[in-house]
Amino acid sequence: MGSDKDAASHRSVASSKAAAVGQDGGMERGAWGGKLEFILTCIGFAVGLGNVWRFPYLLYKSGGGAFLIPFVIMLFIIGIPLFHLELNFGQFASLGPLTIWNISPIMKGLGFAMISTNLCVALYYNVIISWCLYYVFASMTDVLPWVDCDNYWNTEYCYTTAEFANLTAENITEVFINNETVPRGKLKSPSEEYYYNKVLQMSDGVGSSGTIVWQLALCLLLCWAIVFFVLIKGIGSLGKVVYFTSLFPYVLLTIMLIRGVTLEGAALGIEFYLIPDWEKLTDPKVWSDAATQIFYALSTCTGGLIAMASYNDFHNNTLRDSLIVPIVNVLTSFYAGFVIFSVLGYMATVKGVPVADVAADGPGLVFVVYPEGLATMPIAPLWSILFFIMMMILGLSSMFSMVECVFSAFMDEYPGVLRKSYWHTAIFRATGCLCFYLVSLPMVTNGGFYVFTLFDTYTGNFPLLVVGLLELITICYIYGYKNFAEDTKMMLGKKPNIVFAIMWCGLSPLAVLMIIVMTAIYYSPPTLFSGAYVFPSWAEGIGWVIVAFCLFMLPVVFLYVMCKEGAYKIIKRTSQPNELWGPASEKNRTGRFERIRPESSLFDPDEKDLPWKADGHTALQTHQPLPQGLNYVRAVEFDGRVKTHHVDHNGGVENKAFDHDHDHHKENSPGHEGGHADHHSTTSSSSSSSSSGSGDEGEDKSRPTSDHVQPFDTTIF
Repeated sequence: MGSDKDAASHRSVASSKAAAVGQDGGMERGAWGGKLEFILTCIGFAVGLGNVWRFPYLLYKSGGGAFLIPFVIMLFIIGIPLFHLELNFGQFASLGPLTIWNISPIMKGLGFAMISTNLCVALYYNVIISWCLYYVFASMTDVLPWVDCDNYWNTEYCYTTAEFANLTAENITEVFINNETVPRGKLKSPSEEYYYNKVLQMSDGVGSSGTIVWQLALCLLLCWAIVFFVLIKGIGSLGKVVYFTSLFPYVLLTIMLIRGVTLEGAALGIEFYLIPDWEKLTDPKVWSDAATQIFYALSTCTGGLIAMASYNDFHNNTLRDSLIVPIVNVLTSFYAGFVIFSVLGYMATVKGVPVADVAADGPGLVFVVYPEGLATMPIAPLWSILFFIMMMILGLSSMFSMVECVFSAFMDEYPGVLRKSYWHTAIFRATGCLCFYLVSLPMVTNGGFYVFTLFDTYTGNFPLLVVGLLELITICYIYGYKNFAEDTKMMLGKKPNIVFAIMWCGLSPLAVLMIIVMTAIYYSPPTLFSGAYVFPSWAEGIGWVIVAFCLFMLPVVFLYVMCKEGAYKIIKRTSQPNELWGPASEKNRTGRFERIRPESSLFDPDEKDLPWKADGHTALQTHQPLPQGLNYVRAVEFDGRVKTHHVDHNGGVENKAFDHDHDHHKENSPGHEGGHADHHSTTSSSSSSSSSGSGDEGEDKSRPTSDHVQPFDTTIF
């Protein structure tokens, strides 16, 4: 646990760092224009695409309304405690997710892990937004292009919604196409073929990257341009945009809900969404999924919350914010489920199939199933435009905070350069957005959807969980909960509630550890299309490379700081053979071991001080006057230092002394009263013959000094 002195030191470092920014002629770090800006930004950051395309499907698959029980429990055990901890952490130090690890420099790799994970998520997240933008443009027509099967991208397996309904009505499970019997499950809807064949122009495997789909590349470029212009002034511009990006999606969700519940069969979908399956609560995977969804939902452990909180007023009420944002997020996810499943119920009614046959998650829900439902509505293009604008804004509201987190991290780390002027900051942001765009281009090639799936599968699980666990351990055990509680008291006027202390120091890390174990147990290689496509082993390896990229700075920084602080010298010295190494028998100690005897050897007390040769270097044996009860003292010099041992009458060895300069070894030997006197190295024969302050005048002035004794070869000893 840390000490109060450590806490004071940390506060001093954090305050001086924050104060230094802007005092050297550079730009000020900035702050929110008001409390509402921060809350709306956090809501926009937390409420994203996952609330629409992941949570509703997960709820239905994991027991319907029964899933809310483990989800709410995990919200209070992991979600809110981690959210509150990160807000307190960022607000207290007023630093980004890199520089803030002044709290424990050896764990600064956590900051890099947060930024790396956040960046990987941002790269593929903006690709999704570019797909939404593509659909917005494609919907600006009289008839949606995915209504029928008469387009050049359609295949013979394409069946419209009406044709599917006829197959269901006639109980037909197979059809004949080109003299081939095709199961109904292999038939494709127009919206499915539009998405995969027209929009993505998807290849047949991850090994076939193909070429860049220029339409998607332009949409992606426009999305990164939007991000740049919104963030060009940092939170100064972001704080104004969030009033629109965080609130307008709720208007669109409400409009879509009103339209959805008025459709035929909507009640069937909502019933399917909510009906509880209590037996699911006995499945450990349901609890693991609930806990994992918390990380998706609240965007914890990515550094974003730390970055956003760092712009707060020092005395802002973080407890209030830590309750408002998570609860709003969960309610939004639940609300979005009604929007989605009302339309899925309508689709199931039109096609004459159970709701389970049309339910999907991820891209399959947003870009295949839901557009198919939109195409059957009156004034379909209008509803399509509203839906994809809503999805785009939901994505951008999270995207702004993710990218600002990356920028603020490096600008806090190097304020003298990156905040030197407005143009320095603008150029840095523009360069960053351009580089991120170029790096994400492989995800808009013909094989880009496979790359996207690897990023989506491997970025959000292990990296976030590992970072969350180590973050709790670092703050509560390495820095110390006592210090963190005192910091919170300085900031808010009182220490955290005892409930948070229990969560942070006990239940939360245990729960996160449990999730890591469960995630490992239930791990399976990524697949697509309900297992129809299995990624090859080399592609799975690339997925783990992504995980390694997110986490590799943890051990790198740890080892770097250890070596910088002297651990390398300690490891080097303790990993080399000591003076005892060599043949046990005296007669076998020849060559480089000549005249070098093991610890148990008893030396002749009458033997004079004698330099011993070993591999061209010199070791020195010295005997000293003995106190009563000892035979003699053995002092052997290695690498310019003397190691002294007392040997009793029985030949046993008792180590009483310590390593010191050989010119002063007698001051620490028995019979001297100088003890641990303050000494200085002597570098000449004349200096070595002078008194060292111990009162002993019997020193052998003929003994070689440090100028004559070469350092011992450390490859031997």
